[in-house]
Amino acid sequence: MNQHRKPRPQSALTRRAVRVGLFAAGAAGLATAVPAQAATGMPHHTAVATDQTFSRADFRHHAQTRDSFTVRQLGTVDAASVRNQANAVGVGCSVDDHCRSVALSFQIVTMAGEHTHLTAVNRGDAVNEHCDGCQTLAGAYQFVVSTPRAFTLDQGTQRRLDDIHRRLDALTRSNLPATDLKTRADALAAEVNTVLRDAVANAPKGDERPTVTLHRHLDGWPAH
Repeated sequence: MNQHRKPRPQSALTRRAVRVGLFAAGAAGLATAVPAQAATGMPHHTAVATDQTFSRADFRHHAQTRDSFTVRQLGTVDAASVRNQANAVGVGCSVDDHCRSVALSFQIVTMAGEHTHLTAVNRGDAVNEHCDGCQTLAGAYQFVVSTPRAFTLDQGTQRRLDDIHRRLDALTRSNLPATDLKTRADALAAEVNTVLRDAVANAPKGDERPTVTLHRHLDGWPAH
């Protein structure tokens, strides 16, 4: 398993974020592959991966930005449950004393197996609470790489992903206008998608073809 991840604050989510629903089966950052007993008594290999990024801006901390870029290689599995979530919150600021909250989460998951059962959730949620002057953006990008045979990302692919990760860090810390930030985040996601498609082009073949699936969810930036 390879992962690139930066620490996240431990603040609780807002009421709306709770309604959206955190993944109750595991803590943020969990990635495991464990045997589970099926009804037939035959063991199955099940993997769980959960990633979440949270940012909160308020009158004490006017600009808060967080991002994560995580690579999880789960190996050969019969079933997988993966969740990626970004939450940005702005609280108690005004038009004259505005706040900026940005949360971006990039999750890359690779798995192998024929007829793997996958449950994937990807969610971005931005909330303003009594915060007329707040700008909030939550962006969740989830990439699921599925191959019929065992496959790992090589060092060249990892280096290309590391470079995108560095540019995501710089983008998150920038003061770009909302529309530009969204456009740049989408462009980085497109680059990740290209890198992963290049990587699986030579993956071992099977009855099923290797696939790369992108899930994208952006929320936030009020009109004012």
